[in-house]
Amino acid sequence: MKILDGALGIHGQALAVRTKRLELLAQNLANADTPNFKARDIDFRQVLADTNTQPAAMTATRGAHYEVGEVANPDGTLYRVPFNTAVDGNTVESSIEQAQYGKAAAQYQTTLNFLESRISGVRKALRGE
Repeated sequence: MKILDGALGIHGQALAVRTKRLELLAQNLANADTPNFKARDIDFRQVLADTNTQPAAMTATRGAHYEVGEVANPDGTLYRVPFNTAVDGNTVESSIEQAQYGKAAAQYQTTLNFLESRISGVRKALRGE
């Protein structure tokens, strides 16, 4: 798979992050009437940047220190701050979520188009065209 990772570039990882974001937005819409449900989203740029960088190795200077640092939100999910508060504690605003879902779906399709273009280029190279 390492060979394909180089050929496809970052688009494979971007597709996985965009898929996760679409799932979260769909969950938000599905739970729009659930009391105390907190709307979540993903900061796409931050998560993609984190997947491309290797964490720096930490060393303990004393025996009582922890060996590894604590990672905040390893999956990149964030809670959305609502514009209007709801009495039941739900933070989902359907109009905002629908707009975000539409935007995310278009970005997902764009990433698929980039992948299709890359795969087409690999096919042509293998055929010798």
